[in-house]
Amino acid sequence: MKYRHLGKQGVKVSEVSLGSWLTFGNATEDETARACIEKAYDLGINFFDTANVYARGKSEEVVGRCLKAYNRDSYVLATKVYFPMGDGPNDKGLSRKHIFEQCHLSLKRLGTDYIDLYQAHRYDTETPLEETLRAFDDLVRQGKVLYYGVSQWSAGQIAHATDVARMGNLYPIASNQPYYNALGRDLEKEVMPLCGREGIGLVVYSPLAQGVLTGKYRPGQPLPQDSRAADPSQNMFLNQGKLDENVLEKVQKLQPIAERNNLTLSQLALAWCLRRPEVSSVIIGASKPSQVEDNAGAAGVALSASDIEEMDAALA
Repeated sequence: MKYRHLGKQGVKVSEVSLGSWLTFGNATEDETARACIEKAYDLGINFFDTANVYARGKSEEVVGRCLKAYNRDSYVLATKVYFPMGDGPNDKGLSRKHIFEQCHLSLKRLGTDYIDLYQAHRYDTETPLEETLRAFDDLVRQGKVLYYGVSQWSAGQIAHATDVARMGNLYPIASNQPYYNALGRDLEKEVMPLCGREGIGLVVYSPLAQGVLTGKYRPGQPLPQDSRAADPSQNMFLNQGKLDENVLEKVQKLQPIAERNNLTLSQLALAWCLRRPEVSSVIIGASKPSQVEDNAGAAGVALSASDIEEMDAALA
């Protein structure tokens, strides 16, 4: 495993990290989740990402129980706050009240004294930005949070936040968790350059485009029965399982590039994301330890300029 700084911060995270969206506490049994986390840890993955809203707290509980087997200082634990966790008027958003209350509940569910990286899961238009940033800053100063970040914020929102933090002498934003993969590159227009300039580390999610870039979905063939797209409870993220045949055909064109580099398609797609120095880590999701092992093989892979050019042309 290889490690990178989280932006300009001193902490280092594994190039490949393990997330729990749609898996732990939800679609994946506890023992399977434990097996995936154990495999990840054994392979050198030290960055584990979850959120309070994943399975309404169950994901945090599963991750916390599984990580109890390891020394707390040996891994970086991330979670998030924003989405509704109840029906009350203050059970959502990024108000000081909601952030503080959810931080304490997350600490309890995770079974830990501190959160390494606490992230604003979305931007809250109903709360003053300074209130949100000062709440995170206070949690850092109290030692309950070591670093804080954002997820899916626009370039304008991030730029404004960095200005407010700088003028208020608040701890800076350490990370941004956006959607990014070889089929979804909007990040490169504004957000990635801004984060690079500000030293905000990108920990990108869906680097395999919900499995499309693994090559397991083939044009003209039925969906694999054990795949996410075949599961009615999850395939809303994959166009109800009706995948674009044109996209699937493009993905198949990547196979020769992967074979030439002795990589699987998944490893190739992850290495493509990691080609950018702004990216600190790619967050994978797994329901099998074998998937973790395969994905971890992308760490340290250096694709040539011609490989990248050929990939971009195939997916254009």
